[in-house]
Amino acid sequence: MKKDLISVKDLTAGEIEEIFNLTDKIKKDKAGFANVLTGKTLALIFQKPSNRTRVSFEVGMFELGGYSIYLGPDEINLGIRESIKDVAKTLSRYVDGIVLRTFEHKNVIDLAQFATVPIINGLSDLLHPCQALADIYTIREKLKNIKGISVAYVGDGNNVCNSLLHACSKVGINMNIATPKGYEPDKTVLNEARVIAKTKKATINLSAKPKEAVKDVDVIYTDVWTSMGQEKEAKMRKRIFKEFQINKSLVRLAKKNALIMHCLPAHRGEEITDEIMESKNSVIFDQAENRMHVQKAILIKLLGEER
Repeated sequence: MKKDLISVKDLTAGEIEEIFNLTDKIKKDKAGFANVLTGKTLALIFQKPSNRTRVSFEVGMFELGGYSIYLGPDEINLGIRESIKDVAKTLSRYVDGIVLRTFEHKNVIDLAQFATVPIINGLSDLLHPCQALADIYTIREKLKNIKGISVAYVGDGNNVCNSLLHACSKVGINMNIATPKGYEPDKTVLNEARVIAKTKKATINLSAKPKEAVKDVDVIYTDVWTSMGQEKEAKMRKRIFKEFQINKSLVRLAKKNALIMHCLPAHRGEEITDEIMESKNSVIFDQAENRMHVQKAILIKLLGEER
């Protein structure tokens, strides 16, 4: 049976660890995996523009010996020019896997339902699983033992926050979330994560108080206040989120060597200051690099054979 990556929730803690262990091997021995996906083709259906997701998948697929084909909004106007069902059935005859970067999460679900090849959620309005897996991998790489550590997510309770909730709860990381009222993470995701976290003896706290959220944490994480598709709300969001900026005074409340994370792109001077983004505790660009390494492991798990 084919396996998809739609949500981190669908992975077991053991499967996450397998992905991370394989990522370790890939980073140590790039040449050893150069031909593992020879003859495989990956379709990238992107309804949203992208820097990291597109480049990391394209380069990653190339370095594994495979080939990728980019299909932007003009090539496939998903669900309008052609039905998702027909796109899924047609591309399944041509390629070995599909990455979808879309708006509605339902598009990913529908594509996976009708495709006969693995589907990877490259981002939807609800979830961003590849990002969250790369984030947890980066924390593991930097802190070694991640069980019981605390992550503070400060800002908009968006798709990144939702997937981080799933990921942190799966591996036993405590998570403090601080968002303005009305900008909390998805309620269903939050409840799912709390149930999972309880089995791992981890906690998930939600508040509207950034200072409380970051107190004594090991990691501080943020994202843009205004995501793609929300541009009309930008001025309003700047006003509502102004107390949620990651700056020197806020970072002082965390542990001395707390990691600073951001999934990028960043709006410097808004959700995070230049000073903090360039500080010695920032692992933001290590985090961005690890997108490619973790995704290579995911591609091998879904499309190929591990060596």
